[in-house]
Amino acid sequence: MQVPAERLDQIAHRFAELEARMASGTLEGDAFVQASRDYAELEPVARVAAEVKSAREEIAGLEEMLADPEMKAMAEEELADLRERLPEAERQLAIAMLPRDSADNKPAMLEIRAGTGGDEAALFAGDLFRMYERYAAEQGWKVEPVSMNASEVGGFKEIVANVAGNGVFAKLKFESGVHRVQRVPETESGGRIHTSAATVAVLPEPDEVDVQIDAGDLKIDTYRASGAGGQHVNTTDSAIRITHLPTGTVVTCQDARSQHKNKEKAMQVLRTRLYDAQREATQGAEAEARRAMVGSGDRSERIRTYNFPQGRVTDHRIGLTLHKLPEIIAGPGLGELVDALIAEDEAKRLAALSE
Repeated sequence: MQVPAERLDQIAHRFAELEARMASGTLEGDAFVQASRDYAELEPVARVAAEVKSAREEIAGLEEMLADPEMKAMAEEELADLRERLPEAERQLAIAMLPRDSADNKPAMLEIRAGTGGDEAALFAGDLFRMYERYAAEQGWKVEPVSMNASEVGGFKEIVANVAGNGVFAKLKFESGVHRVQRVPETESGGRIHTSAATVAVLPEPDEVDVQIDAGDLKIDTYRASGAGGQHVNTTDSAIRITHLPTGTVVTCQDARSQHKNKEKAMQVLRTRLYDAQREATQGAEAEARRAMVGSGDRSERIRTYNFPQGRVTDHRIGLTLHKLPEIIAGPGLGELVDALIAEDEAKRLAALSE
């Protein structure tokens, strides 16, 4: 897919304008924040566009040199190299210009829940959380648990965490769905392989301006928090349950010692869930098309299997199997799966544009 020369000029002109505005020192407050966002979004596009424009101009110049017998041999050699490199630069530019999900640069709320499989499912939910935690550390992101319901045998029945950093949602959004594990539990004396599951949901976390919540629409209850397995039992009503009356959405939080902190965290989760529902409703067909690229993202859809006896991980949406289960479950190896999912999404969206 070749981008017209006029479009390359428009990109260069717009980027130069933004650079001048950012350097002028006249921007303040919201205007500076918006200009910074625009600059960050346009910079990678402008960089690749400049490479494409330069390569095209070099090719045109070298083609003119072919008429000169003395320069012909050198020109042919350089032309061959440039013509080989240009298609990849054109492809990278087309990818950079694909419409972006407006939530891609937002932090995300990561929700993991044990599914079928009892105690083993809770242990697997814990494994998944640690996998994402270590992958996040590699990316320079910050992970902060918001609420958790620990299992008595270890792991979690449910854990919700905020993941903050650059491009969090863009990289984690394809993780939503059912993750299945096949392994021999430690409690299994006969050595039989058990299959368990956990569901993962990755929701973009909104800015406060993205979701307006009317205090009159909230029912807030307080109750006494209690710890699992004989841990600290709170003697004050610090746990919070918030019900958003118009939608029936219920959020609870009891992990912090103070009622104020629990309310703050519960509101953070509520805002995220309402924002996600709002995105689903407003994006409609566009969201459907995007989800169809690498699966629906529905939490009921099985997306990946972690087979411990065979040391392999299979992502069913793109038919990719990697015999690197230890590296993936440890965190760093997850990047290969994430990159493959993003590449598949980009390839399918490029193909849809050229149809």
